Amino acid sequence: MNERWHHYRSNGCFDELIDTQGRFRSAARQVGEYFNRLTDIELSERINAANLAIQVMGISFTLYSEDEGRSIDRAWPFDVIPRIIAASEWRQIEAGLRQRVRALNHFIDDLYHQQQIVNEGIVPRHILDSSSNFRPECVGVSPPGHIWAHICGSDLVRDDQGKVYVLEDNLRVPSGVSYMLENRHLMKRTFPELFEQHTILPVDDYPSQLYDMLCSMAPEGQERPEIVVLTPGIYNSAYFEHAYLAQQMGTELVEGRDLVVGDDDCVYMRTISGHARVDVIYRRIDDLFLDPELFHPDSVLGVPGLMRAWKAGRVTLVNAPGAGVADDKVVYAYVPDMVRYYLNEEPLIDNVPTYLCDDVEQRDYVLHHLEQLVVKPANESGGYGMLIGPHAEQAEREQFRQLINKNPRNYIAQPMLCLSTTPTVIENRFEARHIDLRPFILSGMEGSVAITTGGLTRVAMRRGSTVVNSSQGGGSKDTWIVEESE
Repeated sequence: MNERWHHYRSNGCFDELIDTQGRFRSAARQVGEYFNRLTDIELSERINAANLAIQVMGISFTLYSEDEGRSIDRAWPFDVIPRIIAASEWRQIEAGLRQRVRALNHFIDDLYHQQQIVNEGIVPRHILDSSSNFRPECVGVSPPGHIWAHICGSDLVRDDQGKVYVLEDNLRVPSGVSYMLENRHLMKRTFPELFEQHTILPVDDYPSQLYDMLCSMAPEGQERPEIVVLTPGIYNSAYFEHAYLAQQMGTELVEGRDLVVGDDDCVYMRTISGHARVDVIYRRIDDLFLDPELFHPDSVLGVPGLMRAWKAGRVTLVNAPGAGVADDKVVYAYVPDMVRYYLNEEPLIDNVPTYLCDDVEQRDYVLHHLEQLVVKPANESGGYGMLIGPHAEQAEREQFRQLINKNPRNYIAQPMLCLSTTPTVIENRFEARHIDLRPFILSGMEGSVAITTGGLTRVAMRRGSTVVNSSQGGGSKDTWIVEESE
């Protein structure tokens, strides 16, 4: 290795590219040697080219400022060194994700019908009764194929031994897939020779897979259903993604004011040629803003009567309303039990060990070990509302002690994992940064499941930080699933 790599240290964590002996892992060897050969000037030129492409292509992410109503649009943070996973390992991960999402869809459908898993005590009833994302309005509804979570983003992490865990499941409106696609475009533009020399499994087919899944979910089996992407609008942090996916699929991007529900309970889109019926809505709006007739009456983001149309089977909503009940981090703790209960199988990917503060004994352990644990609220996202015990001040830990005692149902705790690292360019040096991975899982009719080959690798850009969320300053990099050479 050259001088650039000699300074590289992963500080005892599992590194995705370099083993404990300082050698490139077999799947990463050729790429690592390629970056060895680049001079500092060549590397800077490639980074500048990537950053220029981000500006020209308008790849952005919106951060909300502390001032109410204000937001900041910033260029998408991207690192040029890819994260590499051997295809043989990825196939095992895929099998685990496929199993997990099947169990989750069984679970959601069960909750809105017989509730057998609750009646048999596998999941305690009080967990369901206290769920803020269970929608009584959805009880008895059967979406096409009994699929509720058509699109799931499960976050994966590795511990210091290299073992992969599921950290959480995102089933409400999981975001980030457009950045996965743009990261690949950027790498192809910036390092085209690498794609000529290596067998890197593609991700570019995701928009067509998404479109096919949405078509398969159309009511009444229309051959050419009308599909739209429903966005809250330009001020939403993921608006770039909403517009990008609509453009890639060749579908309309609409806001609530563009849609109307007719007296026949069908949904129509306002066009210059009159009303056009809509069959499938890929909605990027939270449940409670979907329909002011049923949820928040003052919402201007949704469509009056939309839930009525969905219940009548006149339109398909993706993900289905109420799917967020399985997005709850307390429910997450029971997913391995769901796999055993619904599929009669052992989970192929474990959860991170999780303590439920609603349980007296587990809460007592948490309260006495806050300095060692990460505490998370049940239904927050974006890394907000967390306590990272080992890095927190005593006053902060005391604040969380009070929050947990006041509302124990709302909190879980997990041990502080030494998340895996990967080389990242920091001021023209290679430094280790912690990462996670969000693959995207599509569930369609007749049990079909498609998983992105890789996913969005998120990077904690600050040294030592494990907070990878884009909304809190995290970056990203391309994820390569690579067939290993003999």
